[in-house]
Amino acid sequence: MWDERRWGMKRVLAYFRHEVVLTVALVAALASFLLVPPGTHTLAGIDLTTLLMLFSLMTIVAGFRHMGAFDKLAGAVTSRIHTLRGLAMALTTACFLLAMVATNDVALITLVPFTLLLMQGAAMKHVTLTVVLETIAANLGSMVTPIGNPQNLYLYSSNRLTALDFPVLTWPYALLAFGLLMMCCLLIPGDGIRAAAASGETLPVRKLALYTILSVIALLALAKVIPAWVLAVTAAAAVFLMDRPVLKQVDYTLLATFVCFFVFVASVKAYAPISAWLEGLMAASPLLTSLLASQVISNVPACLLLSPFTQDASALMLGVNLGGLGTLVASLASLISFRLYGAAEGARKGSFMGVFTVMNVLFLAALLLLGYLLGAI
Repeated sequence: MWDERRWGMKRVLAYFRHEVVLTVALVAALASFLLVPPGTHTLAGIDLTTLLMLFSLMTIVAGFRHMGAFDKLAGAVTSRIHTLRGLAMALTTACFLLAMVATNDVALITLVPFTLLLMQGAAMKHVTLTVVLETIAANLGSMVTPIGNPQNLYLYSSNRLTALDFPVLTWPYALLAFGLLMMCCLLIPGDGIRAAAASGETLPVRKLALYTILSVIALLALAKVIPAWVLAVTAAAAVFLMDRPVLKQVDYTLLATFVCFFVFVASVKAYAPISAWLEGLMAASPLLTSLLASQVISNVPACLLLSPFTQDASALMLGVNLGGLGTLVASLASLISFRLYGAAEGARKGSFMGVFTVMNVLFLAALLLLGYLLGAI
């Protein structure tokens, strides 16, 4: 019995050593209880809509991947694009555009696995750079529209910003970012690529219909036509009945990481001395304060945490959107990208972190310079 318990404990410890980001988020959440004991504010701080949407979208993408839809699409794409550089440009552009209408999370959940499939056989350093550029593209493309990311949607739905505010506030940054992304793609060689091997088997009609219908329902949920819980319940029930193995491929660790971040923010927000301190910081510089806060707790929780302490929603929105650049936790979408990349065969997590950090710092510096020239800072 003792040996079984010790073996079980070793497995738990090994899991948390492997899942570094979850471990940090869990420690931060538990430590925050020293400030304010858990209570109703803790549950209220958990953004259930984000969690339900993320679960649903991961399930749908896992279903398409499980049935071989990505393999089919890979063969079609590589039959038209014949170089690594062209592929990197196409995928980065796709991430940038998809994030505008389907959130940065969805763009990365959809396209990073596709990238890893298409670039099989390419040098890992080129794969790494492509995924990093896709991550930056998703984080910055999402700032263009009210529905591009959760923080924009929150500020828009709470009437802090209107739809017309976004072109004025974000498009100059988005255009510069897109130009820089295309320039960075030139770092990838124009080597020829081999068309991906696509199975001759046809896709299962019932499953294809299932995930296509769920995708339509997901779009309705993203547009707030239906609530997120309807999508989540529908997706979970339908997949359980028709394609049960897919539910095992959902990244529940990522969902747990989101919960820990939300708990941490709820506790900090409820602690009066810190609340007073945050109010002073936001009065001094809402853009830089929200940008720096995003580096530590990520931009979505930073937006939720800081929004009560400022009337300058424009500066807050720019701060948390530009704040998606920087550290790996600055945008929770970046965690998705890192986890998807890390699960690939031959992945070099240390190399990814190095390239990610350098590229994010360079992009952040360029966009902050633009903000200074435009008078936003």
